[in-house]
Amino acid sequence: MDSSGRGRLPIRSGRYDVEPLDPQALIAQLGSEVATTLSAALNRVTALETSGQIDGETLRLLREEIDLARRAGIMGQQVVRLSSGRVQLASERVDLTGLLREVLRQRGREIEQRGIEVRQLLAPALVKSDSTLLFSLLQTALDWAFEHTFSRIDLALDVKNWPAHARLSVAFAHRPADEIDTASGSIMLEEDPDLNTMSWRLLQQTAAVLAVRLHRTDPPGRTVLEFEFPDTLTPHVEPVATTDFEEPLAPALAPQPLSGRHVLVLAGRREVRNVVREALRPMDLVVDFVSSVEEVQQQCAEAVPHVVVYEASLGGQRFDRLREELLAQAPHLAFIQIAEQGKAMQVMNVGGHQLTSVGRDAIIESLPEAMAFELTRTQG
Repeated sequence: MDSSGRGRLPIRSGRYDVEPLDPQALIAQLGSEVATTLSAALNRVTALETSGQIDGETLRLLREEIDLARRAGIMGQQVVRLSSGRVQLASERVDLTGLLREVLRQRGREIEQRGIEVRQLLAPALVKSDSTLLFSLLQTALDWAFEHTFSRIDLALDVKNWPAHARLSVAFAHRPADEIDTASGSIMLEEDPDLNTMSWRLLQQTAAVLAVRLHRTDPPGRTVLEFEFPDTLTPHVEPVATTDFEEPLAPALAPQPLSGRHVLVLAGRREVRNVVREALRPMDLVVDFVSSVEEVQQQCAEAVPHVVVYEASLGGQRFDRLREELLAQAPHLAFIQIAEQGKAMQVMNVGGHQLTSVGRDAIIESLPEAMAFELTRTQG
């Protein structure tokens, strides 16, 4: 599920229980956050009109304030959708460590621009969860931490034994050291209400849907949030005595190397989207669908995917120019073209760059193979 609510792979079987949502409280909070950011933006516009001077920094701040209001509205919609209880979950083996590292890689430019230091201490962890919604959970956790941290974010991932459960800790300072009341330094608050923004509400709701336990404490000036994943797979399985030969179980629990990779699909026709969705469903990929070159550009401005799949009919000069720009920025970005007809799968050279072409009549059979080939070739 992306921030716009478009096109991730549908979440399949499963049921969950979530705490009832208080609609009035949600509306009040959403209204407050949107009104606050839009008021700040309006004041900035008024100041610009008065002074008649516009500089890059002022425009950047204005854009950020408008974006905050937009994101608050989107998150409110996502909270309501998750609270409905109608989202279906797919139970899949997910490399939690790899997925977290991928989220950090995608947010690398933003982390650098914000000047945030992210410290990582990540042990291997394999869980059973819905990979798409888990990806969203990790993204939202970073969104929330980015909103409030003043210096750095500390991430720690380990696996506790018996029963095995992965534990992810996210810690950050939310106030400068000189603003902390040392007299109350030993007081542990369960929740600092200033941190309960819409991103926190979305984080709570997503965790509830995934049955991931949250525990948060807010000592003065600092926040420590822990996620516990009860459905964790042990890194290995001890052999048991049997009379017949059995294959060792450990390899079956190994994470799929391509799991969690981000794929952006440019397809204008619903039937093509449906076939691509079905073809990629078993691969545990994170898949977004868009229908125009402009949307590809917007998505890639936020985070460059691993692979762009596109209908040949939506190519053309504008797409070719965008592809060259993206490859200059991300040389390992892979492209897969869906030809208008035929069953051929072939490797092509376009503009000095290699891509794989799959005939539209062979998407189900050949697209997974092309995806594995391109991800292995470009990502290693």
